[in-house]
Amino acid sequence: MKQTLCLSFAALLAGTSPVFSQRATPAVAKDPAQYGKPFANVPTALNATIYQVNMRGFSKEGTFKAVMARLDSIKALDVNVVYLMPIFPIGKVRAVDSPFAVQNYTAVNPEFGTLADLRALVDGAHARGLAVMLDWVGNHTSFDHAWITEHPDWYVRDATGAIVNPIPEWKDIAQLDFSKPDLRAAMISALRYWVLQANIDGYRFDYADGPSQEFFTEALRSLHSIPRHKLLLLAEGDKKKYYLQGGFDLCYDFGFMNVMKGDIFAKGKSVKLIDSVNTANYRNAPANTRMVRYTSNHDINAWEGTPQQLFGGERGAMAAFVVASYMKAVPMIYNGQEVGHKERVTFMGERKPIDWTPNPALTREYKQLIRFRNGSDAVRNGTLTSYSSDDVCAFTKTAGKEQVLVLANLRNKPVSYQLPAPVGSGWRNALGNQPATVGSTLTLQPYQYLILKK
Repeated sequence: MKQTLCLSFAALLAGTSPVFSQRATPAVAKDPAQYGKPFANVPTALNATIYQVNMRGFSKEGTFKAVMARLDSIKALDVNVVYLMPIFPIGKVRAVDSPFAVQNYTAVNPEFGTLADLRALVDGAHARGLAVMLDWVGNHTSFDHAWITEHPDWYVRDATGAIVNPIPEWKDIAQLDFSKPDLRAAMISALRYWVLQANIDGYRFDYADGPSQEFFTEALRSLHSIPRHKLLLLAEGDKKKYYLQGGFDLCYDFGFMNVMKGDIFAKGKSVKLIDSVNTANYRNAPANTRMVRYTSNHDINAWEGTPQQLFGGERGAMAAFVVASYMKAVPMIYNGQEVGHKERVTFMGERKPIDWTPNPALTREYKQLIRFRNGSDAVRNGTLTSYSSDDVCAFTKTAGKEQVLVLANLRNKPVSYQLPAPVGSGWRNALGNQPATVGSTLTLQPYQYLILKK
């Protein structure tokens, strides 16, 4: 659902029993047996590169098996995390065909396959060095979830006694009441279920501004206590201070996306606005926190447009992606953008599968950019120094003796850029390692970017 997103890597704590808040809470249900062997190579949050899969648009079949058939192609992009949109059965009452109206938290939507199919997909991802995250829709259920009749007190009600629908345009969802300890315990039990039953490596928490902070405190502590699992926990919400300083290490950056597509690309405002976004996002944030940036995701793609539509065509989309993934963030790719798919990939209503007809040059470009980023400590975790002009996003990233210079013209016209004296000389092309002639003044072609190193 459309909100600001946040991501966290949680190192596993020792122990086998859930640990909740300081005061007593109901015990969670007995855990199922562990399926498979916990994945040992889950990346740290700072080193994650995320690939989002919308099963309903990923293939004509729309199944786990169809995703598994393309795991080698996903791995070839050099990503290390696969994030699956909601896999749960969808409610039939007041239905709008949305995967965010969950009917059962411990079952698989039969349109995608079976639990065995999900396990096979997770096993296949792990065999290729990919971690797997599930989308967790915890703020609300469908109106035909069993809790509606079994635990009616677990829902928020209005003055007339009717269950509250938290988001009017999503008429198929019923608001849960997280002041109820039994509800929190049941939700935590379901969260633990998939870590153990399908051996998954974490979650994205949908609409995380809905559940209480108390719930997240209890849930994270419980998930962290599962033996031998390292977990990535992704929260969708707009409370940056809470997520950055309250246990979540990474936040998805809707502010960055809005500035890029709305202010810089659509309105032609100064590129220096990105510096203001960085300052706001990282003010008082711990050193190990990062924003997650992207040029597309399921909401942006479905409701606003493809990267090409939002960023002035293929070249503009790639210039925007370089800034999103190199400046000071963890990158996320939405399925299909690596082949330049021109249609929106919807997740409800009519199915329009991605056309995977190869676009070799574009796919190769994504691979080069991601591979260099993943191999560069400076790009991933180095110190950022901005030299941006009104038209060019320019910055260095420095870690030890490694230094990377990025120049990206974010205008659909040639732009002259004066290289600041502190940047110096001796640069080489980072993607090809050839010497680069960089004078004091450069002319960058429309949407041209340069990635240099020394």
